[in-house]
Amino acid sequence: MPEGDTVYRAARLLDRALSGRELTRTDFRVPQHATVDLTGGTVETTVSRGKHLLTRITDVEGAAWTLHTHLKMEGAWRVHRDGERWKRPAHQARVVLGVEGAHAVGFSLGIVELLATADEGSVVGHLGPDLLGPDWSEDVALSRLRAEPDRPLGEALLDQRNLAGIGNMYMAELCFVAGLHPRTPVGDVDALPRLVRRGRQMLELNKERAVQSTTGNLRERERMWVYRRDRSPCRRCGTPVAVAMTGPAGRERAAYWCPRCQPEPA
Repeated sequence: MPEGDTVYRAARLLDRALSGRELTRTDFRVPQHATVDLTGGTVETTVSRGKHLLTRITDVEGAAWTLHTHLKMEGAWRVHRDGERWKRPAHQARVVLGVEGAHAVGFSLGIVELLATADEGSVVGHLGPDLLGPDWSEDVALSRLRAEPDRPLGEALLDQRNLAGIGNMYMAELCFVAGLHPRTPVGDVDALPRLVRRGRQMLELNKERAVQSTTGNLRERERMWVYRRDRSPCRRCGTPVAVAMTGPAGRERAAYWCPRCQPEPA
């Protein structure tokens, strides 16, 4: 699932291509909104909220709508010039928003919802402070994390209700640079503020580039410390990186760690 910085870049792409412009075409290829036509409306802005995208549109009658989308595992937004061939198959398109000379296409989107802008809280109100958003609050994030001291650190970091924007990749990389096993109880993490700050720093650095890196090295296979490097040698000690599914039943995620640099708690 895309990380918060990936969603941030998608929001910026849509904002730059559509905001302040009149819609010349709208095509919602999902059953619940198949008959909706916002042609003639104006796109006000697109913002990210954790891993959610909110595109705000004022229709021709002045009503304020929000198109709520989520990339999930395979989704992506692309902007094409008129007449340009799409980079993904047309049958994967879920939303098409056209303006003069260009159109934005949402492919394989996991969520497509149209709701009154005043009701945005119903879809993102549960989220914790966004690591890349104007609502960021380290104090709030720390308070929410510490509210469950026995919870495994990896699970707590992935819970978007605590802080919004961290996915599997950043969870694995943060635990490694902190020298903590993903199953370490939150209450045992003395340097929790430093870990949270490091997470925000990672997303801030990567939000400006399409190639993500936590090592500072942008070369292929050199960008990550442990994520998706199972059975490869740890960059610090040479021990093979381990991987296992962790988390509550039905919501398991792959966790990566170095058994030597990140010993499992007793």
